[in-house]
Amino acid sequence: MADDLEKQETSALDTPVVDDNTGSIPVETGTEAGTKIGDLSALGDAMRNEELVDPSGPVAPQLDKQGRAYATGKRKNAVARVWIKPGSGTVKVNGREIERYFARPVLRMVIDQPFQAAARHKQYDVTCTVTGGGLSGQAGAVRHGISKALVNFEPTLRPALKQGGFLTRDSRVVERKKYGKRKARRSFQFSKR
Repeated sequence: MADDLEKQETSALDTPVVDDNTGSIPVETGTEAGTKIGDLSALGDAMRNEELVDPSGPVAPQLDKQGRAYATGKRKNAVARVWIKPGSGTVKVNGREIERYFARPVLRMVIDQPFQAAARHKQYDVTCTVTGGGLSGQAGAVRHGISKALVNFEPTLRPALKQGGFLTRDSRVVERKKYGKRKARRSFQFSKR
């Protein structure tokens, strides 16, 4: 208990003390350490003198040794690992052609949406492995992975893909079953007697 009080007293002594005569606090800036600043306008001048680093500078593509961009896409319970590289537009899913893996045209259209939004149709070869979920969830996972891989390959495409909502992971998953219920919310059949 006494040790705690000593720690509080020492931490209170370390805090800067306001000078009662002028009301200013010693401030350390990049150029002049310990300069007293009396009002907010002087603080603004001191902040303008510091160098500003622009975090939104040009972003370099993230490529592996084979010149491919990698990303992971998710949807429902499906997880897709996606690699893209410049090519003629072939898409392989788990080692099979997209027409054989995703037989429904709607699922192939879902996978092609990021390329349409970025105006890069038939310019990239896609190789992906998908596990978990059903075909609809897997198609959504591949779409999410392709979108993220396109951003890794060409960072300038991010605004177009972000506006279309392709970079956002759809967090809707199956609701868990509760005890005392037949499913997540469905009750057992009511029996009067």
